Amino acid sequence: MQGVPEQFNDEKDHAQFRHLPQLPGVELYHAHISRYAFEPHTHEAFGIGTVTQGAERFRYRGVQHLAARDSLVLMNPDELHTGEAATEGGWQYRMIYLEPDLLTSVTGSRSWSFSDVVQYDPQRAAHISQLINTLWRESDSLAQQGLLLNLIDTFRPYAQHQASGAQDPAHRFEQIRDYLHDSYMHAVTLDELAAVASLSPYHFQRMFKAHYHVTPHQMLMAIRLWHAKRLLTKGMPAVDVAAACGLTDQAHLTRAFSQRYGITPVRYQKQVSR
Repeated sequence: MQGVPEQFNDEKDHAQFRHLPQLPGVELYHAHISRYAFEPHTHEAFGIGTVTQGAERFRYRGVQHLAARDSLVLMNPDELHTGEAATEGGWQYRMIYLEPDLLTSVTGSRSWSFSDVVQYDPQRAAHISQLINTLWRESDSLAQQGLLLNLIDTFRPYAQHQASGAQDPAHRFEQIRDYLHDSYMHAVTLDELAAVASLSPYHFQRMFKAHYHVTPHQMLMAIRLWHAKRLLTKGMPAVDVAAACGLTDQAHLTRAFSQRYGITPVRYQKQVSR
């Protein structure tokens, strides 16, 4: 990334980047900067992030700004800015960089911009930090696209943009829900679902969320876990349940099941089989 050295001089300074092959136009960035001072640099993308520890001082559009912990940092493309620690011990932050064309494609809105580069918003900052971290670890393409849409929806209230195009009627989404019920045991892609609805992928995802208030991946996981409960109740071993429900392995089942029901699948099975 422009403005970030390949190697820092101080061992307290470190940064990591991640690209998602299935999401071109997205770059993720985690960093802890203590001593390094960034020279003026720019990005050809929107930069959205959160300060998770400490505070950062930076110059943006000729003005000095301070981003403390629990703040959102919202940068427009091609804006020169600096960066340095404003607290002892430096600052930790997470960023996602979104190319403008991708942001327009995902949202169906154009002419995006932020008027204020720093917003103190602990609730949204925590949510965006969590979404960036989850997106960093996620490998499933449908899940990545859903996380991206949720992340954009989280910072959307601070952005200005123009809608482009009318929304489609929602009747076709009943067909999609039936398709997910029929296909829960397989890997499902956004392109596949969009083709069923005869829409472009991101347009489909926007309309699906507007109709059901969840992403396609969130609904797919809910359906998978509903079937997992049914199979566990019948006595199927958890490792086989994971495979039967289209999950990666038993660890994936345990994590997803616990997040939704507050109990591990093995413990659930023991309780319902008494």
